[in-house]
Amino acid sequence: MRKKIKKTDKRTKLFDKIMLIILGGVIGFLFVFFGGGGGMICVPTLEKALKLDNKHAHATAIAVIFPLSLISSAIYVFKGAIESLPLLTIGLGVVAGGIIGAIALKILPSKLIRIIFSLVMLAGGVRILL
Repeated sequence: MRKKIKKTDKRTKLFDKIMLIILGGVIGFLFVFFGGGGGMICVPTLEKALKLDNKHAHATAIAVIFPLSLISSAIYVFKGAIESLPLLTIGLGVVAGGIIGAIALKILPSKLIRIIFSLVMLAGGVRILL
């Protein structure tokens, strides 16, 4: 026997989807405006709004960063705002760090990832205030 779907259930699901789109827009703006600092908003949002566990929230945030980084980088390249030497040298370090971080994310327990993330957020907040 099929269960009837109430109108309120449909409205709730529609509202949830609209809220996720709005949150996605805010996160996208923050990523481009603050760079990787937008992850400080993205990860907790994914954990709370979508009920993702810590590792999946971090992995999803990283997957979101990539296309946004490409788009914002293209805008900066067209404006002539990127210098090639820093791009190449820092870019190599970012690639190496990204590989190491992805491996660490897979290996480390969720509790330790949460502690490290919290410490990085705290350090960033203190740095901004001082």
